[in-house]
Amino acid sequence: MDNRLGEMEAFVQVARRGSFASAAKALRRTPSAVSRAVARLEARLGVGLIRRTTRAMTLTPEGETYLARASELIAEFDAIEDGFGRDAAQPSGLLRVNASVPFGMRLILPVLPRFLAEQPRMRVDLALTDDVVDLVEARADVAIRIGPLRDTSLRAKRLGRSRLAVVAAPAYLARCGMPAHPDALPEHNCLNFSFRRSLDTWPFLIDGAVVQRPVHGTFFGNSGEVVRMMALGGAGLARLARFHVEEDIAAGRLVPVLEAFSPGDTEDIHALYAGSERLSSRIRCFVDFLAAHAAVTA
Repeated sequence: MDNRLGEMEAFVQVARRGSFASAAKALRRTPSAVSRAVARLEARLGVGLIRRTTRAMTLTPEGETYLARASELIAEFDAIEDGFGRDAAQPSGLLRVNASVPFGMRLILPVLPRFLAEQPRMRVDLALTDDVVDLVEARADVAIRIGPLRDTSLRAKRLGRSRLAVVAAPAYLARCGMPAHPDALPEHNCLNFSFRRSLDTWPFLIDGAVVQRPVHGTFFGNSGEVVRMMALGGAGLARLARFHVEEDIAAGRLVPVLEAFSPGDTEDIHALYAGSERLSSRIRCFVDFLAAHAAVTA
C-alpha cells in the first residue's frame, strides 16, 4: 500500500531527532519499521537522504532539501486537520438551505439573524420555493419538506406538525356568505394549489367519516404564500397549514371556516439532509437550531 505521507513523516522525525530509535518512539512504531519506511522513500526518490555511520547520522544535501519541503507539507497537512477539528467546535463555511415559502417566511427568516450571530463563521444561502427539489440537483445541504417523506435515502429530523384549516377573509364571507356545510362548497370560489395536493377535493369529517368533497375555483397558486395572499384579498376560500395563517386568524384578517367538519388531519414538517455517520457540523448545528427555535406546534 502506498503510504507516502507516512514515509515522509518517518524521515522528518529521524532527521529532527537524530536517531531511528527516537523517531520510532515519537511515532509509536518499531525502529525497524521506521528504517524500512525511510529506505522505501530513498528507493522511490532514487537518492540517499541520510548518511549512516556507526558513530553518527547526518543528512545528505538532498536530505536537507527534502527535509525543508517535507516539513512544510506536513505542517500544512496538520493545519488542514486542525481546521476540521475547530469546525467541529465552531462550524464554518457556506450552508445551502431550501425551504417552502411559508415555512421560510414564517419560521426561518425571523430566527435566521440570531443563527448567524451565534455562528459568525457561517454563511447561509436560503432558497424559498414550494417546488419539491432534489437536494443534489439544487446543491442544497438542508431541505425543509412538508407532508409525507418520499426519499428514504435522506436523513430527517422532524420539526413539528401542523393542522390544516379552511379559511377566508371577512370581506369574502360578507360578500358570499359563510358555508354551513361542506356540501355548500360548489357555491364558493375555492383557491387551490397547482402542485402536490389534490387539485379538486378537500377532506371533511361528515357523520363520523372522513370524506372528500369536490372544490372548484378560478385560481391555482404554485405556493402557499400565493394562495394565502389571494385569500387575504378576499378572492375565496383556501385550505392552508395552520402555522401559515395563525397570525392572520389571531388578527382577524382570516376566519376559520367549517371547523366543525375538520378531519383533524395534519402534515409533518421535516428537515432533510444527506448524511453519514460523520455529519457535517454546519448541517448539524443548523438543524438543531431549527428544532429549538423554529419548531411548529400549530
